[in-house]
Amino acid sequence: MPRSASISIVARLGGSEFALAIEASGAAVTAAITALDAALARPFRVADTRAVLGCRFGVAQRQPGDDAAALLRRASEALAEAKVSDGSVLHVALPDGVAPIDALAIDLHHAIERDEIDLRWQPQVEIASGRITGVEALARWNHRTLGPLGADTLFDAADRADLGIALSDHIQRLVLARAVAWPEALGTLRVSLNLTAADITRPGFAALFLARIDESGFPRGRLTVEITETGLIEDLAAASALLAELRGAGCRVAIDDFGTGYSSLAYLKSLPLDYVKIDKSLVRDIDGSARDRVVVAGAITMARSLGLAVVAEGVETPSQLELLAAGGCSLYQGFLLSEPVGEAGLLELMARE
Repeated sequence: MPRSASISIVARLGGSEFALAIEASGAAVTAAITALDAALARPFRVADTRAVLGCRFGVAQRQPGDDAAALLRRASEALAEAKVSDGSVLHVALPDGVAPIDALAIDLHHAIERDEIDLRWQPQVEIASGRITGVEALARWNHRTLGPLGADTLFDAADRADLGIALSDHIQRLVLARAVAWPEALGTLRVSLNLTAADITRPGFAALFLARIDESGFPRGRLTVEITETGLIEDLAAASALLAELRGAGCRVAIDDFGTGYSSLAYLKSLPLDYVKIDKSLVRDIDGSARDRVVVAGAITMARSLGLAVVAEGVETPSQLELLAAGGCSLYQGFLLSEPVGEAGLLELMARE
């Protein structure tokens, strides 16, 4: 723990949730979280199994008039936001009365020019071999005062600021530029890049996107474009035509968050796909009841019967992975192997193979 951080209380709130009260500056709090994250990320053995813990942090700073209950409430709300985020393990609560997205929307106008938008890479593992075969690119906003913010918060702020298309363009260029500069050890990995519903509906987007790929020098054949099932794609015929054009040009296509909306069957029927990504909310419950297992197995079977590869998201335990493998899932990503990492972390993971 950093010397400048004075611990007041460490307490277990219940289950796997703990409270840590620190009287310290923002920098010291960030350092303390970094140290805790690194310590908890170290693998340990349970019997003959190698286990890895994942962790999430919700942070709240005491405001004038706060009592213990108010401070804990805001920290708990921030933790809940961190738990549902794909891209960030840390969420910082803003003071009561501040509209977070409105405040962030103002800040976002300067974030791109200040180079505050960064990337993390979520490894994707082939279950049969245990090899890392690809990564999903996840945007992260290194906010000057709030610290790292995940992709969900970033794009919510962009929508509020009417910067959704500009942000998506910037992230696409950033992903391609970073991936094309990778060392040889990462040179065979596939890269999955998320497209927004606004991208899909942009006139002429396919030609624009393919030109962007070619200008970067990144091979089309190593790129997978992901669209989210929860995205509002109102014109499936237009979306299908655009994705078919990208697929015909050498890219692959995946549907993300599969199983969370009401349009699953329509998407499978209408869109040219290569991969289906089973949402983490389904994966989380697979080792629960028999009914949960039947639902996930049905989704996997349906996708495979259409000739699609299946990627499971949010895999955290060996038992989840075992059940997914038995059901025919071919790839997974999640904290069982690693949280989203930077290039250095990705190189370290590849070196372990």
